[in-house]
Amino acid sequence: MSIDVYWRIGTHGDQPSLRRRVPSRGGWAPVGPGSLAPGLRDGRPDGYSHVEHMGDVARASESAGFVGGLLPSFPFTDDPWSAAATLARETSTYRFMIAFQPGFLHPVQAARMSASLQRATGGRVVYNIISGGGGPQQLWWGDKVDHDDRYARTSEFLDVLRGVWSAEPYRHKGRFYQVDGAALPEELAAQPFPEIYFSGSSKAAIDAAGRHADYYLSWLEPFEPLAEKFTQVREASDRDPRFAVRIDVVARESEEEAWDEIRRGWDNIDPSVLRDATGDSIGWQRSRSFVTGKVTGHRDLEVEPNVWGGFHLLRGGPAFGLVGSYQQVAQRLDELIELGVGSFILAGVPHLEEAYRVGENVLPLLKRSTA
Repeated sequence: MSIDVYWRIGTHGDQPSLRRRVPSRGGWAPVGPGSLAPGLRDGRPDGYSHVEHMGDVARASESAGFVGGLLPSFPFTDDPWSAAATLARETSTYRFMIAFQPGFLHPVQAARMSASLQRATGGRVVYNIISGGGGPQQLWWGDKVDHDDRYARTSEFLDVLRGVWSAEPYRHKGRFYQVDGAALPEELAAQPFPEIYFSGSSKAAIDAAGRHADYYLSWLEPFEPLAEKFTQVREASDRDPRFAVRIDVVARESEEEAWDEIRRGWDNIDPSVLRDATGDSIGWQRSRSFVTGKVTGHRDLEVEPNVWGGFHLLRGGPAFGLVGSYQQVAQRLDELIELGVGSFILAGVPHLEEAYRVGENVLPLLKRSTA
């Protein structure tokens, strides 16, 4: 069986490199010298939009061998549903993994939106179901539901969404949703139901993933605790689950070049990024627990060979990623495949150039073929 490898598309702009945590491309930063998408030409806007930049990343990663792209969703990003609809015509077979929190959509509307997009794109929609990390960011959405209840709501949401994805009237009376006689039109009901990538590290998340996930999606962690988490998901599932891992990558011709890229980023860290994050995300708390001892330099965050826990200091996002030569990164991905991983969401900064680099130099070295 082949491996599905996705790339990440920045729906909130991008940095020029890990050395400079300053957004300069993608349209969210103020336009100035060095800006791209939009940029300046002779002191005036050049007419190049952030949507065109996202299209460049999608086309680049499709041509470099990735099966699709993750469209993240945060308060500071474009809406991933709108982005998927916009970018679909920029690609041919590229799948769009739409990240969303079920609590902010009614499942009947989500079914209609999804089926319509499936019909328009030839079935290229994939779900990345997230239930929220809590804290101020969750309140930004107006959501005050407690941690475990968010996963209960997500589970019920997916039950209703599947039930509505039919031309037959569906009825449901639950804790969070009530539906009486809902059904999709026949042409929409005939569309393929999207694959579900389900995120979360708590017991409530793992239990919900065991019921609904086609792929249980985790951030990268040290390999032993990651394997233990996979075992917990298997025990909670009524079927044989598949696994996916979200990984940032710095891969270069040599290991020395890769670590030098990290070092130059480390030398330019803004002290403000060292502040503790807030929220009740178990995944984030787990990530922080794997780094022990005093940190005096960037290599102190290498918790095992090529697994580095400081990416969150150089760009927004999860802490752990892979750093090394092309061969080393491919070898570590192969080891994850041996642990049961059947899909990856890879990312690099900047997204456009790194899509070509990773697609051309790492993916061909994997022992398993990519879709």
